[in-house]
Amino acid sequence: MNAELFGFRFYVGRARDQWCLMASSSGNDETNKGSMWELDRNLDQPMDEEAGRLRNMYREKSLGIVFGDLGTSPLYVFYNTFPHGINDPEDVIGALSLIIYSLTLIPLLKYVCIVLRANDNGQGGTFALYSLLCRHAKVNTIPNQHRTDEQLTTYSRHTFDENSLAAKVKRWLESHTFKKNALLILVLVGTCMAIGDGILTPVISVLSASGGIKVNHPKMSDDVVVLVAVVILVGLFSMQHYGTDKVGWLFAPVVLIWFLSIGAIGILNIWKYDSSVLKAFNPVYICRYFIRGKRDSWISLGGILLSITGTEALFADLCHFHVLAVQIAFTVIVFPCLLLAYSGQAAYLIHNRDHFHDAFYRSIPDGIHWPMFIIATAAAIVASQATISATFSNIKQALALGCFPRVKIVHTSKKFLGQIYIPDINWILMILCIAVTAGFKNQSQIGNAYGTAVVIVMVVTTLLMIPIMLLVWRSHWLLVFIFTALSLSVELPYLTAVLFKINQGGWVPLVIAATTLVVMYVWHYGTVKRYEFELHSKVSMAWILGLGPSLGLVRVPGMGFVYTELASGVPHIFSHFITHLPAIHSVVVFVCVKYLPVYTVPVEERFLVRRIGPKNFHMFRCIARYGYKDLHKKDDDFEKMLFDSLSLFVRLESMMEGYSDSEECSLPAQRMEKSTDDSAVDLSYASSSDLIQPAPSQGSTSLASATAGDELEFLNRCKEAGVVHILGNTIVRARRESTVVKKIAVDYIYAFLRRICRENSVIFNVPHESLLNVGQIFYI
Repeated sequence: MNAELFGFRFYVGRARDQWCLMASSSGNDETNKGSMWELDRNLDQPMDEEAGRLRNMYREKSLGIVFGDLGTSPLYVFYNTFPHGINDPEDVIGALSLIIYSLTLIPLLKYVCIVLRANDNGQGGTFALYSLLCRHAKVNTIPNQHRTDEQLTTYSRHTFDENSLAAKVKRWLESHTFKKNALLILVLVGTCMAIGDGILTPVISVLSASGGIKVNHPKMSDDVVVLVAVVILVGLFSMQHYGTDKVGWLFAPVVLIWFLSIGAIGILNIWKYDSSVLKAFNPVYICRYFIRGKRDSWISLGGILLSITGTEALFADLCHFHVLAVQIAFTVIVFPCLLLAYSGQAAYLIHNRDHFHDAFYRSIPDGIHWPMFIIATAAAIVASQATISATFSNIKQALALGCFPRVKIVHTSKKFLGQIYIPDINWILMILCIAVTAGFKNQSQIGNAYGTAVVIVMVVTTLLMIPIMLLVWRSHWLLVFIFTALSLSVELPYLTAVLFKINQGGWVPLVIAATTLVVMYVWHYGTVKRYEFELHSKVSMAWILGLGPSLGLVRVPGMGFVYTELASGVPHIFSHFITHLPAIHSVVVFVCVKYLPVYTVPVEERFLVRRIGPKNFHMFRCIARYGYKDLHKKDDDFEKMLFDSLSLFVRLESMMEGYSDSEECSLPAQRMEKSTDDSAVDLSYASSSDLIQPAPSQGSTSLASATAGDELEFLNRCKEAGVVHILGNTIVRARRESTVVKKIAVDYIYAFLRRICRENSVIFNVPHESLLNVGQIFYI
């Protein structure tokens, strides 16, 4: 990215006069003013219009992704509710009544009306809720945040009175590390269950849709249905590397045709078989259902729960759609069509109780059976794609917040940031999907596993909404209590029901989630310990300044980028490096790449450059900030971006030195900060909000331009002489006196994950010939 373009966009509105004056040194004033205005116009309005056009296009394509999972539930709900048959027609009415009010209370009232409003700038899911909490309270377990991060345009947060309930909740959450870790574990549990959902949704959706083959051929073996499902799954996962953009235009029409079809078939079945099923809208039949069936009716809630599966994916995939559009589409199309579809199946089952096993396909008129089979299979594929995309997104967010090993993330679209593909995870998901499909072969057991994953995600979302409503929305405690009580009154009975079926397939998501949770938490634990080691072993700035301009070594031509976890101070690997080598580069830049609890960091605000020590030291710090949706794209030249940011800082630093009314040097855009370990000076380039526009001095301006030119020329010479990227290769070991659990977690699990994960040099596209690893071992 061009440095001048970067600088202009960063300071537009606050430093127009300064920038224009700097540009005027190389040309006519009028020409530069015109080009500046043209650049402003081209950067702001057209980019916004183009972005809006692309967003609208993307939303139209992604309609199917949002509702696909929820819409395919009619394929298997009644079979999983009555896996052993229907004894009394009244049971069908009671089950239908439960379905109606479950759809009303959870997807409609809880998610569509309330939870969707808790999005992080259009991003949904458990990590989006966690990022909101991290911005409003200091609950982030990796303490690498800085006050300048709060000045980002995407770092939206609210302030509240110190005596308010929100302030008390904030202090309570921040009071102990245990509470922060408990909150993180809660988020990880929800994420792990959502990943398990990404495995089970393709299985049950595709297997249920494939079951339509047996309707006209009842003697066909179940192995044929399983084989067809496996073939579809292999094809689905094999196409993931193309991205949803290539076939996304098909999703919305497929799902729209699907909803209209099942709604029309439902109306036909109600009219043809039994319109008395509409009495299920009376909640009295729910009470009669439990009184009549008692324990069996309670256990059957595990099957009825499947009617609201996909609701959690609706929130996780919110980034593909506008909140208001989701609300309108759900209330106008999705909700009524689902009610009609379930009512029609219930009307059919009252007169055909023996067809509980495949009620959906049996209730379809004979003339349209095969067209509906094709539509159902396409809808199942769309539903599977929704959860697979959500799984990729969840893992990307977990990786950004230091909770997942570094894996390869591929952009599948040049236009849309959210479309990603993770090869390693994709093939693991495919293998697990095939294993579950071939291992169970039974929709009932798979449904039990599916319901367990879904209800736990819903409970986690409810618990996370409590601090969101108190801290972010500052709602009255009574409203928070009502929301929590209503949500848990529905979700906890479903949770207890699926617990009865743990030995009937419900153990599958628990095993998947437990394995993923161990991986995530161990990786996060190792990441936190590595950061604490860097923090406590960083080198004193007084020691660095005491070495003098040469740092006590030979300053050889070239530029060295030293990568570190620290956003302040000098890392331990630097002292380790100069202790063992007799030379250091003429320019040293400490590079810190960190992720913030925001969905994205604008490119023009991404890099924060500071100077370390006097100018003749030629030492800098560059902090690269990313959000959890940002990606290191393969075509990004990270080295060039660093150098451009450094050059821009030198130019602006000298320019601001020339704008002083007094004899004393004043840098409004830079702060004199004291290091945490001593009183050494670290000149910090803070943010655009600190800029002022003092009256210029012609003489000082010329001097500043000359000074900037000399240093820029020096930086260019060093870059041409060669750039070396110095990365720390830290090995973590458990202490000899550590417990057995800690030794297993650190010496085996974390060590194994470190060996198989991607190196930072690959992520930042560092050339192998320019890479230098500095090894060190520390014990925790």
